Amino acid sequence: MRRIVAVAAPAALVALLLSGCVQRESPAPSPSATATAGSSSPAPEPTLVPGGSAQDDLGYFDLVNNRLFASNGGADGRAIIDNLVSAGFDKTAMQVTPDKTAINGNVDSILFSVRIGESCLLGQHGGGGYSSSVAPGLAGGGCLVGKTRPIDW
Repeated sequence: MRRIVAVAAPAALVALLLSGCVQRESPAPSPSATATAGSSSPAPEPTLVPGGSAQDDLGYFDLVNNRLFASNGGADGRAIIDNLVSAGFDKTAMQVTPDKTAINGNVDSILFSVRIGESCLLGQHGGGGYSSSVAPGLAGGGCLVGKTRPIDW
């Protein structure tokens, strides 16, 4: 029996020594200090991009409109257009639908647009809230289909 123990002991010692050479997985890297998910500094507010596309200005369009509707949920077409003009958008490139129906009732929503190049910023505000998108401009130069009101103020 001594022989078996004598052979088993060195084999166990070799196995123990070799176990230290086994490659182990590295620990998962810890998040870096520049990670944005937990960053405490807010993203900068969007701004109007002079010479930019409608897509470039969509974030700013939304910011300007959301601020207006947060302070004046019942804003009419004139207030919407005036707000966009004061934010730097080109009044001559805008369209807005009427505030009243043909029989002088209140409309469910107001649609408004700003043409920028070949594309349009489209906005809609009403009982369902505010929504926006970018779409190709119409062949006639406008953005909205249907009746719009003159922006003559």
